[in-house]
Formats: sequence, C-alpha cells, structure tokens
Amino acid sequence: MNPAAEIQKPFVNSAEAVFARILDYYGIRWEYEPRTFALAWDPDGRVCEAFTPDFYLPDQNLYIELTTLKPSLSTHKNRKIRRIRELYPQINIKLYKRRELHSLMVKFGLEEEAGAISSNGRQESAE
Repeated sequence: MNPAAEIQKPFVNSAEAVFARILDYYGIRWEYEPRTFALAWDPDGRVCEAFTPDFYLPDQNLYIELTTLKPSLSTHKNRKIRRIRELYPQINIKLYKRRELHSLMVKFGLEEEAGAISSNGRQESAE
C-alpha cells in the first residue's frame, strides 16, 4: 500500500480507486491530486480556471488524468489537457479515457470494475 494513500482524501470515483490499486500492486509511487494548474486569469490576475490532474507519479515525473465520461462529453477535459501543455510545456501529462481504462482493468482481471465504466454502464459522477 502506498503510505501516502492512508492520508489521502477519498477518490472521486471508483475508477480512480482501481487505478490506485493497480499502481500499488506494481509498487509505483503515486500522489493523489497534489497540484492544481492555473489555466486562465481574469483582468485583475486572479485565477478563473484551473485543473487538478488525478495522479502524479513522481518516479516518472508524470501526471495522470482519468475520465469515465462518454467520448462525446470529454471535450472539456481534452481542452484542459491541451491548455496545460501550452502553458506548462515542461509538465508531462497523460489522459486515460474510458476505453483505455476499461482495457486496463480487463487486462488486470478486474472485469467487474471495468463493467462499471463500460460504454453500457452509467458514469458514476460528474467530473
């Protein structure tokens, strides 16, 4: 178990919890939502849009964002990822979409969890 996981806040959805279990199984160090990136500012310089990726893998220097949204609804996540890449080119970030998460879960024998996010399943929570 990741020592940091014991003091982490609860995950937003079960896909995040399953992803954390896979990382733990392979001994991959991770942090949950450790940093928020400002994406837009108002005329007075106050942040008016921000984005917090789900995971950070410090040994890989990689941020991971998971989405269980239907492809037609994930446009805003894609836009935020593109904006992070524009503003913070030194940041490595990867977006795992519903289909990729489903395949990953099936690969690791987590068919029940994969079924919860399949194209026939309902999305658990708004992201």
